[in-house]
Amino acid sequence: MKIKTSELKDAFLDWAVAKCEGEKLRIFDRQIVWPEDYSPSTDWAQGGPIIERETLGVWWATHFVDGEGVEYGNHWYCETGCTDENVNETYHNATGPTPLIAAMRCYVSSKLGDEVDVPEELKDE
Repeated sequence: MKIKTSELKDAFLDWAVAKCEGEKLRIFDRQIVWPEDYSPSTDWAQGGPIIERETLGVWWATHFVDGEGVEYGNHWYCETGCTDENVNETYHNATGPTPLIAAMRCYVSSKLGDEVDVPEELKDE
């Protein structure tokens, strides 16, 4: 089952991050078998090092309305390639309700693309 990276949250987002990190996850009785307390989308001790290593830029996007009346902002925003060394990398960005969710969505997008193939066993979670 495919899910848009921009819509990943909770266990689905953590599963996708684990996949990017090369973690070996198993599914047992329709539940993900995680490494102990694995939740980089809510735990700064886990998500923070990914942000630093991947040089992700994260900030609050203030609400604004463009000249055509389209509203933007009021969410956390993250983008890749935030150092001079990474300036030629493919650009990725993501938003989310928290800085970690925005950052982990951006990280997953940069590694797995705009859609993630979530195991069928998890579709009813």
